[in-house]
Amino acid sequence: MANAEIVGRMPEQTADRKPAKASQRSISAPWFARGRILLLQLLLIGSFLLLWEVAIRAEWIKVYLYGQPTGIWRELVKGFTTGTLLNDTWVTAKESILGFLIGSTAGSAAGLLLWLSPTAAAVLRPLLIALNGLPKIALAPLIVVWFGVGIESKIAVAAIITFIVAMITSYAGTQEIDGDYLKMLKALGASRMQMFRMVIVPGSLPWIASAFRLNIGFAMIGAVVGEYISADQGLGYQIYYAGTLYNLNAVWGGILALMLLAVLLDSAVGWVERRMKWR
Repeated sequence: MANAEIVGRMPEQTADRKPAKASQRSISAPWFARGRILLLQLLLIGSFLLLWEVAIRAEWIKVYLYGQPTGIWRELVKGFTTGTLLNDTWVTAKESILGFLIGSTAGSAAGLLLWLSPTAAAVLRPLLIALNGLPKIALAPLIVVWFGVGIESKIAVAAIITFIVAMITSYAGTQEIDGDYLKMLKALGASRMQMFRMVIVPGSLPWIASAFRLNIGFAMIGAVVGEYISADQGLGYQIYYAGTLYNLNAVWGGILALMLLAVLLDSAVGWVERRMKWR
């Protein structure tokens, strides 16, 4: 009788074990795929740097024109040990983040509010088109004159650039809302403000999220351009100053720091986006 019970339980136990193994494989598979992609990325970067170093040492290309990976590494170590690299990175990060938050938030709100007044949207449409086509960097000298040479002017440049992008994108999002939702609410007696709150704002959130991702790069462009024009610290100033001395290794070091900063800021925005309730 005991043997019969054991035999009777065996299929159930086997059936219970198989899904567990399958679930374990399904859980570990994404980690394996991500690890493989990371490995391939590292191999690609390492191969490029190795080929670059070999080309310099073999004198296929000139070091004073392209720099050298080992020289770039020495500049990074020097900047890190002296603290100048961390300080410049922090200054540019602060300018970019503040400009990004101010411009993206205000621009998104302005774009959404345009939906409430079709007349205002029609009046401002030519101005929006002109601002969208205008190279935003052309405004940098004016902003430096208005706000001075301190950190305020760099934040203002980044904020204005991101404001325009966020405003145009969020307003475009309001125009893509399915009209059937609005007709249904209107038939139920909803006011325009209620339709704005219940449909327009939630429906435009994917567009706003996309604008936020784009504005990471635009905010950094604004901050760096402001540092190019007038500054005594920041990664933009470091790159510009090193370029005037033809120190290309230091230029590449600043560029790499900017790239790392961009990746970190984009990852932070992506982390917030993944946790937004609208998804």
